[in-house]
Amino acid sequence: MTDQLIDGLYREGAPIADTKAPTSVPVERRWRERQFGARLVNPANRRKISAIIVGTGLAGASAGATLGEAGYQVKSFCYQDSPRRAHSIAAQGGINAAKNYRNDNDSTFRLFYDTVKGGDFRARESNVYRLAEVSANIIDQCVAQGVPFAREYGGLLDNRSFGGVQVSRTFYARGQTGQQLLIGAYQALERQVAAGTVQMYTRHEMLELVVVDGRARGVIVRDMVTGEIETHLADVVVLATGGYGNVFYLSTNAMGSNTTAIWRAHRKGALFGNPCYTQIHPTCIPVSGDYQSKLTLMSESLRNDGRIWVPKRAEDCDKDPRDIPEEDRDYYLERIYPAFGNLVPRDIASRQAKNVCDDGRGVGPAVDGVRRGVYLDFADAIGRMGRKAVEAKYGNLFDMYQRITGENPYEVPMRIYPAVHYTMGGLWVDYDLQSNIPGLFVTGEANFSDHGANRLGASALMQGLADGYFVLPNTVNDYLADGPFEKVAEDHPAVVEARASVQDRIDRLMSAGGTRSVDSFHKELGQIMWEYCGMERTAEGLQTAIEKIRALREEYWRDVRVLGAADDFNQSLEKAGRVADFIELGELMCIDALHRRESCGGHFRAESQTEDGEALRHDDEFAYVAAWEWAGTGEAPVLHKEDLVYEYVEMKQRSYK
Repeated sequence: MTDQLIDGLYREGAPIADTKAPTSVPVERRWRERQFGARLVNPANRRKISAIIVGTGLAGASAGATLGEAGYQVKSFCYQDSPRRAHSIAAQGGINAAKNYRNDNDSTFRLFYDTVKGGDFRARESNVYRLAEVSANIIDQCVAQGVPFAREYGGLLDNRSFGGVQVSRTFYARGQTGQQLLIGAYQALERQVAAGTVQMYTRHEMLELVVVDGRARGVIVRDMVTGEIETHLADVVVLATGGYGNVFYLSTNAMGSNTTAIWRAHRKGALFGNPCYTQIHPTCIPVSGDYQSKLTLMSESLRNDGRIWVPKRAEDCDKDPRDIPEEDRDYYLERIYPAFGNLVPRDIASRQAKNVCDDGRGVGPAVDGVRRGVYLDFADAIGRMGRKAVEAKYGNLFDMYQRITGENPYEVPMRIYPAVHYTMGGLWVDYDLQSNIPGLFVTGEANFSDHGANRLGASALMQGLADGYFVLPNTVNDYLADGPFEKVAEDHPAVVEARASVQDRIDRLMSAGGTRSVDSFHKELGQIMWEYCGMERTAEGLQTAIEKIRALREEYWRDVRVLGAADDFNQSLEKAGRVADFIELGELMCIDALHRRESCGGHFRAESQTEDGEALRHDDEFAYVAAWEWAGTGEAPVLHKEDLVYEYVEMKQRSYK
């Protein structure tokens, strides 16, 4: 490790590499090679091995069901009152798979290529190809579970298009695909609960990772109903806890979504990969006032038939959109990107929406003097298909929009604007989905591995189920073949230390006795993050953000006020711990964004753009994964670089024109 403090913010450490992917064989053989090379655990021995899985979304529920069915003894944890309330339920639009049902020249390689290109060439080839390869199996698995995918008249599964691609490969269940997929995974999980291989712990929140002799061996959790602190130990720990978009306060995530599980693991030594890669989703209902606590996503599937536009002249922005003639409308995505039109990737659609609003052509009510909205218009689709056909495809989404806004989207165009949605960063993992801490595996959105700097639509559900049903069960065996490991007692010094650190933190929060609410701090952090580390970032702005976040962290521990008691149901305390972690994560996100002096995908540095305003990468300097090591509170984090090598996809400037 070098001792040089770079820009006064971080140190550079030794490089890191993924040694698990069999790169000596062609990319299309690597997953089968790894499966065959991974050691196995015989069924009798599996009954002696225990696993902890934190999170019950698609990645966690499918992993729990699959490991339980294999015979492992599984403990599953979620902070919701039911596994069915995991945030995967909100992913509406669909799930990708390379089945080529439309005979439009789709293939595993094309899905692989589209995903690497969509991520702006900042993802691993091996991981992305595996994701594309197992995608078809996911659909078969879910159909067998009874997931009610949409079907064509002849009975075949239907497909629709999503952003960043020119084929139809997205399978869907109306506008509630995530809900239906999660019910399937939930039923599989509950079957194992009934069989006795899975123990379900609802309303329990992970607050610390237990590391014994360098291995992950358990978690410290808080019973959110009674306030009791509990210790749970196992042979392996799997984190499937989703993303950290709520660091921005306003996002499309469920309000309970947080970073605590992966952040506590990071503080215990797990590397954090690419924290600055944040996805801004282009089709969300705009902010309507300071009172809001979250934003609502309108599915990207709406971009299949809806046309996005703003008035050509700023003076027309006050008009009823139905009174603006065609010649005075700017269908800006269709104009700028004729090959892809409204189906450009999310990062590009989001930035262009910001650009036209910054140009004074935004629509809808002004918030803080600025109109932040563009139209998503279905008039053409209704005229072409008929209202009943549009209702059949998108009816529940239209109903949701009308309930929230009071406007009828069948008659008046929807108003949308970009909002924080998904985080491509997460804990660093190797090809086996294992972090740099042996025994700690990370799946789904909680890891960094598959999407690079931008995720294509309908790929989140694909990754979650791929990791849980097909990847983790085939790689965790290799680690568990050395088990069962020596039992760890609750009085082991490492366990005692982990539990004590949780209690000390709770005591510190409860005794702060300040004057400000937890939510007020969270909102201030979100404003800093959105202003300086949102859709557009600059060196000066990021340095300002880091200074502001550090000052906010000092004030937080000095002036936060947590109501209620620690040994009872206490949502104020729950939020307090989560916001403390968000503040620390926010600082690392800004440091990562500042160090990466290029634009790529969802990370747009204003200093690095092409002449026509597109993201400009610098592959000679930044073609690597940034894996950050925690060095201590107030200490400069350590940057470890994993070089990205492309053998099958040519790295070039993205173009969707």
